[in-house]
Amino acid sequence: MSDIAKNIYEIEEDIKKHSSNPEKVKFIGVTKYVGIDEMLEVARCGVKVFGENKAQVIKEKQEKFKELGINDIEWHFIGNLQKNKVKYIAEYVNLIHSVNKLSLAQEIDKRAEQNNRKIDVLLEINIAGEESKEGYNLEELYQELPEIMKLKNINIKGLMTMAPFSDDETLVRGVFKKLREIKEELNEKYFNGRLTELSMGMTNDYKIALEEGATLVRIGRKIFQ
Repeated sequence: MSDIAKNIYEIEEDIKKHSSNPEKVKFIGVTKYVGIDEMLEVARCGVKVFGENKAQVIKEKQEKFKELGINDIEWHFIGNLQKNKVKYIAEYVNLIHSVNKLSLAQEIDKRAEQNNRKIDVLLEINIAGEESKEGYNLEELYQELPEIMKLKNINIKGLMTMAPFSDDETLVRGVFKKLREIKEELNEKYFNGRLTELSMGMTNDYKIALEEGATLVRIGRKIFQ
């Protein structure tokens, strides 16, 4: 068994161990630092969801997989998305994790309509209020949400956050718990239970995220270490 296969097996076992609903969890292989050969090995190990953070790069990789006749990959955009880059991914992206302003949501909606699609998205919330990270604060989210919900060609599936890079488990757990509580509140007030996804947890903190209800974990370093 290769190192990549061993690492993926460990992650899958951690999902079973730490999530109360492991069958609802999707493990996203974050492949933004690796090339096609490594991605093919990850896919051979059964991981069929890839996360990228650059629009041109994800487009190139998606086209390469298509050339190879591999059509069962889900492509997730997980980084900060600029409005002028939406056009590169609108035709095929399965989920955009990082909607953090109304103008971006409107651009995704416009490009989705041009491609005769509805694009699934998550709303990114900066729970910890870190200046180095993107994402809504709660006040802005509640201001813009009514307008976002009017858009016909995006489908809001849930929420995303990043916890501070910290060894303080209480701090990290608090961030993930808060995102889950916000999801529950939004479901009650606006979505009637339609928000199902919580994208939270990376290599250093995904076990805590799983314990707090993550349905999407974004893991890169642990796969390739």
